[in-house]
Amino acid sequence: MDTCTYSNRTLLAIAVSILSAFSFSVAFGLDDIDGVIRGPEGGEAGVWVIAEARDLQTTFRKIVVTDDDGRFLIPDLPDANYEVWSRGYGIDDSYKESARPGDRLTINASVAETARKAAQNYPANYWYSLLDVPKASEFPGTGDQGNGISPRILNQAQWVDRLKDGCQLCHQMGNLATREVPEPSDFDSTRHAWDQRLQMGRGSMIGPMYQLGRKRAVDVFADWTDRIMAGEVPEPPPRPDGIQQNLVLTQWGWSNPDGFIHDNVSTDKRNPELYPDGQIFGVAQTQGRLTITDPLKNQSRELTIPMREAGGSNTSYVGGGPSNPHNPMMDDQNRVWMTSSIRRNKNSKWCSESDHPSVQQFPLKNSGRQLSYFDVDAEEFVLIDTCYSTHHLQFAHDDGNTLWSSGDMNVVGWLDTKKFDETHDERASQGWCPTILDTSGDGQVGEYVGPNDAIDPTKDKRVTGFAYGIIPNPADGSVWFTRPYPNMVPGQILRLDPKTCLTEQYQPPFGTDAVPASKWGHGPRGIDIDRNGIIWTALGGSGHIASFDRSKCKVLNGPAATGQHCPEGWSLHSTPGPQMKGVAAAGNADFHYYIWVDQFDTLGLGSNVPIANGTTSDSLIAWLPESSEMVTLRVPYPLGFYTRGLDGRIDDPEAGWKGRGVWASNNSVVIWHNEGGRGMTSEIVRFQIRPHPLAD
Repeated sequence: MDTCTYSNRTLLAIAVSILSAFSFSVAFGLDDIDGVIRGPEGGEAGVWVIAEARDLQTTFRKIVVTDDDGRFLIPDLPDANYEVWSRGYGIDDSYKESARPGDRLTINASVAETARKAAQNYPANYWYSLLDVPKASEFPGTGDQGNGISPRILNQAQWVDRLKDGCQLCHQMGNLATREVPEPSDFDSTRHAWDQRLQMGRGSMIGPMYQLGRKRAVDVFADWTDRIMAGEVPEPPPRPDGIQQNLVLTQWGWSNPDGFIHDNVSTDKRNPELYPDGQIFGVAQTQGRLTITDPLKNQSRELTIPMREAGGSNTSYVGGGPSNPHNPMMDDQNRVWMTSSIRRNKNSKWCSESDHPSVQQFPLKNSGRQLSYFDVDAEEFVLIDTCYSTHHLQFAHDDGNTLWSSGDMNVVGWLDTKKFDETHDERASQGWCPTILDTSGDGQVGEYVGPNDAIDPTKDKRVTGFAYGIIPNPADGSVWFTRPYPNMVPGQILRLDPKTCLTEQYQPPFGTDAVPASKWGHGPRGIDIDRNGIIWTALGGSGHIASFDRSKCKVLNGPAATGQHCPEGWSLHSTPGPQMKGVAAAGNADFHYYIWVDQFDTLGLGSNVPIANGTTSDSLIAWLPESSEMVTLRVPYPLGFYTRGLDGRIDDPEAGWKGRGVWASNNSVVIWHNEGGRGMTSEIVRFQIRPHPLAD
């Protein structure tokens, strides 16, 4: 009797202790769902828990990560009916449990029966890493009559660059839709299937294949698919650990099943405390619309972006609808500025024949996109004609609220928005600079040679190429941008002095004896700046987050200042993820579409933290300069989270982690490639970092 009584009391005490410990560590609210994920050996650490509701006005999901004991807490859920399930590496997706806010759940997880089954939830870059890249010794290519590689591909790095910046500009490679052939019996061979696949989607994949060497490229992709369909699987990714377990994701569905959201914005980059709890804006490029989500009301809507005349710069499906909007930014007057087409490409006569100072320096006859803005308070669009083409845009820290734009092959343009607001004079409010290197070294623009001419040390040199990304430097008024094309490897970043139009060009170390080959990089795409004046870019080809400090450069101008003259200014940090098969140099399988610097700690990882898109890894990748640490923040569902631009906003600086967040959206052109297939829409996602995995 005493023994039994003692045992019962002991069991009761243990139970109370467990419950007390759980209650003590979890501040459980009536608008939360909490619980535990249990596997065969106990709590499952580093597993995602997904709560999805479909009875709100948008599709709504909240995703958290379990702590080291398998416990979870999903905070601040709107009143709705939810399906809750777990997903994690090495285990099957659990059954979906019905729940409402205030419920506590125990979800059972089972170990995946096979490695192939477990791998179905791996990010696309893990599958893409299985692609067998031709050996470095096979370059330069010898053409169709030789090894099938294009003779224009001089080295392996160029081939890798095309596998990323060429093949993945519109969608992921390595997701289920691309790595397998759905109906293999419909084709004579996997090679035949790939041959047919490349002719779909208006031929956007054909170009990169010819750049690679179509014959060899098709062989490589067919071999990749054959091995995967025969059972080959990649190495497993690590589960979220440490600070990664503190991630809270909130998703709202926006746009429509055929919509392609290119970028999103929530506030003025210069002051992220503007428009707290306000609407989030995205540009639907293929349909020429402004997509708007209200995260408080869980509502989404779309507005058609107008034009002055029909027939914009590109009416193809991939290129965009008539207005072809590309990139949005907000100013301090609650206006969403966009690069969009307002007319056909041919410029007004004054752009090439007038006394405008910029016309006198460099006349322009065509522009692919111009500018527009949406006045949020007035709910109206305003269209602004520009002589220069636009693509990305950013505001300067100056009295004119100058709006800088990239996107032209020859010039970089600006609009003095203050002058435009006061006068509505498009011509007087805009200007542009050709990009001219000071190869003569005299500190001013003089006579210059053309882009295809050899350098003459007595003259300057004009350089051209597609200007991509843009960021003004508030410290000295300079403007920085990248030029991925035409010199894709190593690529370059450029600095423009608006007062003189003199330009400096800096390439990541590549093919140089100045640094070891292990520190070479290539493929700068997006560009941003921290509050210390350091430039950051993502090297999408080699797989780095890279910084550039111009103050370290020994040479700034002269005949040698053409790109590889300042290796000392660069610092390269390898991003996580598997290496591409057959690539000995830097070349992981992820693709970094862009980069954004969290200058004001909107995410919760600190100020001046650069964040690269893990465009092929369903993630955002943050580099923490103070601790020299990479942090991968993964979106586990729906698979296929393809990101481009980012934005961060502080809704309430006194509300801790709940008052801030970074916003990203699913920016795939073919959203039906993603998990769920046809009928799925893009989603706008808020990333937040809480103090610990059970914080409410």
